[in-house]
Amino acid sequence: MTAAAIDMKEAQRRAEETVKRSGTSFAAGMAILPKKRREAMHAVYAFCREVDDIADDDGISRAERKKGLAEWRAEIDRLFEGRPQFPTGVALLGPVSEFGLEKREFELMIEGMEMDADGPIVAPSMETLLAYTRRVAGAVGMLSMPCFGAKKSEAADRFALSLGDALQLTNILRDVGEDAAIGRLYLPADLLEKHGAPKLPSDIVGAHGLADVTRELGAIAKQKFAGARAALCELDWRTVRPALLMMGVYEAYLKKLEARGWDRIGEPLSISKLEKGAIALRYALAPPLGTNG
Repeated sequence: MTAAAIDMKEAQRRAEETVKRSGTSFAAGMAILPKKRREAMHAVYAFCREVDDIADDDGISRAERKKGLAEWRAEIDRLFEGRPQFPTGVALLGPVSEFGLEKREFELMIEGMEMDADGPIVAPSMETLLAYTRRVAGAVGMLSMPCFGAKKSEAADRFALSLGDALQLTNILRDVGEDAAIGRLYLPADLLEKHGAPKLPSDIVGAHGLADVTRELGAIAKQKFAGARAALCELDWRTVRPALLMMGVYEAYLKKLEARGWDRIGEPLSISKLEKGAIALRYALAPPLGTNG
């Protein structure tokens, strides 16, 4: 469908519907934004969702997944030339212009999805894992900060990238069992080798050494959360409140994983709506501890 066939309001409506259908935890943070910034985040999320769905589509061949992502690369080129053809590309026109979203961050997100599409990813090196988290999570943060209204700065970039790593590493730790069931293993080979754990997804849940691997990766995630919190001291916490809602939820996941015991990694874990509501209320009323609020 071309831009001529779909107007901006319809494109924005489609992006909002993508957010609603997903049931994402990001929705609560988006909801507190002013209308234009909320629409921008809906468009950014819809882009991320669409490329992720292509990369994760097991019903098509690897070649078809790569073709779909290549089409999105071409769409990003068209978007920055002012002539997008996809509905979500049309929805991104305003945000790119008004908030100065960077083309390279869209390209990095696609690169991360290409890593999954070429996969499944199994026991990457730590270097490769962090390159992956920079793309699939760091790019989201870097695209989100201007939409939130945060001014471009070294501290804003540190916050976005540290938090992106923290969220993605926590997600990996939470989903070890779910990922293993579909042939994926994001835990880094460096730590698996160090602690004598297997590198096969089919063997990882309940394996010797897994608790030590996840405990160490959990410590890295905690360091990333601490890095985000340190950067936050140099920012206006109110501006990045949507990100803080996600930070609160994922810190809660990490704390639950740790409290439950790393020997139980791979078992399902969830946070209730009540707990998420309490986190949202906390950040709606007061700054996180240790900030200049």
